[in-house]
Amino acid sequence: MKNKNKLKIAVLLGGTSAEREVSIASGLQIAEALQNKGYDVIPIDTAGGLKKIDVSKGFDVGLIPPESKSLSKLDDRYLSVKLNSGELQDVDVVFIGLHGGHGEDGTIQALLNLGGVSFTGSDVLASAAAMDKAFSKMIFKSQGIPTPEWIAFQRDALKNVKETVKRIETEIGIPAVIKPNAQGSTVGLSIVKSKNRIEEALRTAFEYDNKVLVETYIYGRELTVAVVGNYDLPVIEIVPEGGLYDYKCKYTSGKSKYFCPADIPKRVAEKCIFYGRQAFEILGCRDYGRVDFRLDNDNSLYCLEVNTLPGMTPTSLVPKAMKAIGYDFDDLIDIIVKMALERKNE
Repeated sequence: MKNKNKLKIAVLLGGTSAEREVSIASGLQIAEALQNKGYDVIPIDTAGGLKKIDVSKGFDVGLIPPESKSLSKLDDRYLSVKLNSGELQDVDVVFIGLHGGHGEDGTIQALLNLGGVSFTGSDVLASAAAMDKAFSKMIFKSQGIPTPEWIAFQRDALKNVKETVKRIETEIGIPAVIKPNAQGSTVGLSIVKSKNRIEEALRTAFEYDNKVLVETYIYGRELTVAVVGNYDLPVIEIVPEGGLYDYKCKYTSGKSKYFCPADIPKRVAEKCIFYGRQAFEILGCRDYGRVDFRLDNDNSLYCLEVNTLPGMTPTSLVPKAMKAIGYDFDDLIDIIVKMALERKNE
């Protein structure tokens, strides 16, 4: 292996998804951590061409996600051009700091594989499986991992919206969670507490995806389990202002309270960690991720989803879990890079 000080790491950030701003914030923090660890770092926004980003300026996530119209003007096809030209061949590892869209659904991972470039995080199949919430929930259910009941709808469900509303009311009930099938950061998500709000929530979700997931709402507490290699990490409880852990509460300091470890019975914590690791592994994920749960009033757990590229912002959860066992943010990023380097050198 080269001397660590000469290792070159490209950090992919930004991109074209609705989580673009979150990705920029994550990517810049990742890049700074890598610089602190002595790596040669190239932060790159994949949207509109590969261009270096000034890490020193910092970046704040807005209170709402970018609008679809502004995102539609962006283009991340340049990544394939640069890979084909061999301009990333001297990079030792690509750290994927993208969230959502092509960065998290396996597309970027496939391009990097074709280009012969080593990268952090899950590979193509696991990324695609985890990003497709309905598909991953089918896998959870088949393996005995409890998950809320759900129905998935394609866009044509809006053609006969009265029938769609009736089906949701009958099979899922009210309240219900309505969200895009392949988005993160609660983008496009609504908790519907009245039949009259269902159509509006469906249309909001369809703004971000052609497939929408409708889930039974689980009354209770918000829990998450971070997975980083084989580290034993505590369960975190999130208590958002107003009760909904939405985009604003996720990325605005002070809008949510975090308890790490969560104040829950030991047996519940152990089961949550077990289910989290199981969900992560059955989807084929690697390196790191985060698994989200709801805990109902009877202490029953429900797995919601696996995040293969969780946020790495100042308010993000995986860094909080690692800090609880004695690793700071820079250490966490270094650990993730080393896992990718180990695969490259096998």
